[in-house]
Amino acid sequence: MKERAIDSPTAISPPGGHPHAGGPHVEIARRPKRVAILQSNYIPWKGYFDVINMVDEFILFDDMQYTRRDWRNRNKIKTKDGLQWLTIPVEVKGKYHQRIRDTVVSDTNWNVTHWRTIAHSYVRAPGFAEFREPLEELYRTTRERFLSLINYRFLTVLCALLSIPTRITWSSDYLITSGKTDRLVDLCKQAGAGEYLTGPAAGAYLDESLFAREGIRLIYMDYSKYLEYPQLYPPFEHGVSIVDLLLNVGREARRYLKSA
Repeated sequence: MKERAIDSPTAISPPGGHPHAGGPHVEIARRPKRVAILQSNYIPWKGYFDVINMVDEFILFDDMQYTRRDWRNRNKIKTKDGLQWLTIPVEVKGKYHQRIRDTVVSDTNWNVTHWRTIAHSYVRAPGFAEFREPLEELYRTTRERFLSLINYRFLTVLCALLSIPTRITWSSDYLITSGKTDRLVDLCKQAGAGEYLTGPAAGAYLDESLFAREGIRLIYMDYSKYLEYPQLYPPFEHGVSIVDLLLNVGREARRYLKSA
């Protein structure tokens, strides 16, 4: 069965106790370790960060093949002229089967261009003054050549700004097996997971019986019913980078994450 509920720790009492008695007699029953496994994205949308915030360990699956015109190296922001892509240029010529973690940046000046575009587009946004310094510092000091390292650095900094403490690891930290579902199940087992959180589209290709066989509860993320927030340039658009949320509402950004 596909489950969508997000569990909370449940208070239980020892024999003879009362669940609300307080003091040393009250214990906490914790849910099994929850893991998510996704390919790294560049400054992804809020739903991606909700997934990170809903798990105990978030594994970047960068052993996967790099796909062009995807979210690995680009994302959208809002400008006065409409949606605009911010794309990190990468080397792809003749590298049709390269892994994400082997993908190299082809223009080392991309960070300067991206920050200039963001600053120009959001300088009048209510949260710009609040987050300008950490974001500008992030762009200014990014020198990594590999796309995976860039994405990892941005994800960790953005998680810190959103007060998301989840541990972020790499699939390369584990042994990778073959098979579309088998390798995900095996990664969960190696990570000690009892629950696996994945996107709704995964239901079309996952073999759920393999998770059930290993006693791993499969949970599908629900991306519907997000609240709209005050956005600088209407009409409202949900599917833009988390940067848009941070710069439009500042420290109130967590209120618009479903996991918060």
